[in-house]
Amino acid sequence: MSLSAVLLAAGPSPSPSPTPSGTQTPRVPSLQDAQESATNAAGWVEQNWSTWLAIGLQVLLVLTIAAVLRVAVRRAITKLIDRMSRTAQSSDGSPLGGLLVNVERRRQRSQAIGSVLRSVASFLIMGTAALMILSAFNINLAPLLASAGVAGVAIGFGARNLVTDFLSGVFMILEDQYGVGDTIDAGVASGEVIEVGLRVTKLRGDDGEIWYVRNGEVKRIGNLSQGWATANVDVTVHAGEDLDKVKATLDEVAGKMNAEEPWNELLWGPIEVLGLDSVLLDSMVVRLSAKTMPGKSLTVERELRWRVKRAFDAAGIRIVGGATTPAGEQPVDPTAGMAAPSVYANATSPQSAAASPLAPPAPTSTTK
Repeated sequence: MSLSAVLLAAGPSPSPSPTPSGTQTPRVPSLQDAQESATNAAGWVEQNWSTWLAIGLQVLLVLTIAAVLRVAVRRAITKLIDRMSRTAQSSDGSPLGGLLVNVERRRQRSQAIGSVLRSVASFLIMGTAALMILSAFNINLAPLLASAGVAGVAIGFGARNLVTDFLSGVFMILEDQYGVGDTIDAGVASGEVIEVGLRVTKLRGDDGEIWYVRNGEVKRIGNLSQGWATANVDVTVHAGEDLDKVKATLDEVAGKMNAEEPWNELLWGPIEVLGLDSVLLDSMVVRLSAKTMPGKSLTVERELRWRVKRAFDAAGIRIVGGATTPAGEQPVDPTAGMAAPSVYANATSPQSAAASPLAPPAPTSTTK
C-alpha cells in the first residue's frame, strides 16, 4: 500500500483547535512547501542571472576604462609638467634672459599646475564612472544630481572666501604674476616671496617677518624683480654752487662707478646726470638715474650716494644741510635772541611773593 493510500484511509487531519486567547498556532512548513520555495528561487535566479551578469560586466568594464584613462591622463600631465619645468635656454644669451629663468620658481609653478590638473582630471573621470555605475543599476540620477547641485550652491556660499583664494591662486600661477625669489608689493604686505601656494602666499618682510597673504585679498601686484629696476638719486646742493663744476664732479663719479666691479654687472645702463630736478630759493636738486638689475636698485643708490658725498667733500661743493661755520667766525649762540626767564614765574621767589595780594586777616573769636 502506498503512502498516499494510507493517508487517505486515515482521513483528514484534524484542524488545530483554537487556543483560549482566540489565536491559532502557526503552521509548520512541510517538505512540499520547502520544495516549492526552492523551485521558485531557482526559477527566479534562472530568469535573472543573465541580467546580473550583464550588470557586473558593465560595472567591471566602466571601472577598468576609468582606471586606465586616469592613469594615462595623469602620466600625460606629468610628462607635460616635466617638460615645462626644464630650464629654458635664453635665445640671445643676454643676462636678462638668463636671470628670468628661475629654476625654483619654475619648479614650484609647474608642480602647482600639475597638482591642479591631476586633481581635476581624477575628479572628472572617477565622478563620471560613478554616475555610469549607478545608472547601470537603474537608479534614477535626477534626485541625486539635484541634491548635489543644491549642496554645491550651499558650499559655494559658505566657503566663498576659500573658493576665491583658490581660483585667484590658480590664475596667478598660470599667468606667472610672481614666483619664489621675487620682491613684490601686494598692497596688504610687501617683501620677498618665499613660497607660492594656491590659497596663501608667504612673504619675507624687510624686518625678517613672514607675511601670510591670502590670494583672494590681493587686488594688485607690483613685481619689483621682473625686467629691470631704476636707481634714482637726488643731490641737493647750495643755490650758489657752480652748476658746471657740480655736473663735472657727478660725471666723474658716474664714470668711475660704471667701470668698476661688481657695479658694472649690477648696472645695465650708464649712470646719467639728468640735470636740475628743481630750483628753490636756497637750494638746487640734481637727479642721477641708472638702469639696474632687478632688486638691486637700493644697493646701487646707497653706493652712489656714498661716492657723491665723498666727491663733493673733496671738491668743496656744499650740500644743503651740511654747511659748517667758516673759519675765523664765532658760532652763533642759538639762545642769544631769547629773553631771560622771568623771576615771577617762580612762586617762591621774593619778587613773586611781593607781587602777590595780601591775604585778609583771619577773624578772631570773642568769648563772654
